[in-house]
This record gives sequence, C-alpha cells and structure tokens, in this order.
Amino acid sequence: MNSYTDVETALQALKNAEKAQVLQRFFKTGKGQYGEGDIFLGIVVPEQRKVSKLFSTITLEDIHHLLISPIHEYRLTALFILILQYQKADEHIKKNIFDFYLKHTAYVNNWDLVDLSAPNIVGDYLLMKDHSLLYILAQSENIWEKRIAILATYTFIRSGQYEDTLRISELLLQDKHDLIHKAVGWMLRELGKRDQKIEEEFLKKQYRTMPRTMLRYAIEKFDRETQLFYLAKP
Repeated sequence: MNSYTDVETALQALKNAEKAQVLQRFFKTGKGQYGEGDIFLGIVVPEQRKVSKLFSTITLEDIHHLLISPIHEYRLTALFILILQYQKADEHIKKNIFDFYLKHTAYVNNWDLVDLSAPNIVGDYLLMKDHSLLYILAQSENIWEKRIAILATYTFIRSGQYEDTLRISELLLQDKHDLIHKAVGWMLRELGKRDQKIEEEFLKKQYRTMPRTMLRYAIEKFDRETQLFYLAKP
C-alpha cells in the first residue's frame, strides 16, 4: 500500500531548480512576505495533479504528513488527493474530510492552496448546510482562513446562491491585505458574470470606500463606460 513517502519520492523526481527559483519569488517567500518560509521544488500544477491521481488512496494520516511539510508541492498535492477522495466519498466520509481540512487550515497557507481547495471541499460540503462557519472564518486573524471563507462561496455562486458572497464581502471590505482585496473582488466579479444587477446593487453602496484593487477586480468584466463610473469614485 502506498504512503506519503511514495508521494514525496514521485514529486522529488519531478523537481526543477530553475522553476523553483521563479516560484519562490512569485509566491512571495522572502522574509516578512506572506509566503515566508515556503519551499518550492519547481513542479507545475498539471504534474502535481498526475501524482495525486497515482496516490489518491493514501490515508488521511499520510495526507497529514504531506500537509505539515514546508515544501509547497507536498501540501498542494496532498490537497489534490484530499479533493479526489472527497469527490468519491459518501456523506459520512465527506464530513470526515471536511473536518480534517478545517483542522489543517494552518497549512493551507498560500493563495493557490486556498483557491484550489476551498470551493471543492468547504464550499461543496456547506452548500446545502448551515453557512455560519464561513462567518467565523471570515473574522479570523488568519489571512488564509479569511480567504477560505470568501473562496468557499465560489461553489455557492455557481449554484445561484449569492447572499453569502455579498455578506462576507461586506465583512472583508476594510481588510488590510491585498490578497483579500483580490479574492473578494474576484468573487464579486464571478457573481456579476451571472447577475450583474445584483453585483451593481452591492457596488453602488460600497464602491466609494472599497479598496482600489478589490474594486478593479470586481468591475473587470463591465463595459468601459461602467468601469469609469465606478473608478471615478465621486
């Protein structure tokens, strides 16, 4: 039976030192930056997905070992495996995976890790359940838990449920971090692609005080005249 060491061996065989240097800079791993301490092997996402499919039956204990690693690709591949297991699981096992994910949010600690996992696990599990947990996460001191909260609503948006995206966006309007500004703006944009009227109702109340990055992301798909209206911020 495969274990986490087999996953590590497979990933080590794919490492690319030149690509790793590029990723270290791209994901802001320097001292004082949001990804400080993150180590990259330089493996592209499609290759990590292939590895995750090869070892999709490892245990949660093995996934835990991968998630606590400082190596970024170990953590992302672990999340891909977790998603694969979740998608094939019955309701009881989905609950176990959901709980496991929430216990490991300290290791879902870069924006790609959040974006590729939160909608598929947290958003999917809560879709037809109580959403109050997302409001707790949105008010966390942990930037990644805040991002999990808003990204989880991507699943809701795809299902035509917009209220939580709007309410959590409002909670995060005054957040100081640009990674939250980008995430909120992105979700508002996704909502607007499906119902621009609802997005604009929100924007007309909030656009004057929204962080500029958040606003730019939110209006990216609007026509130029509408974009200029919001950017003018009278």
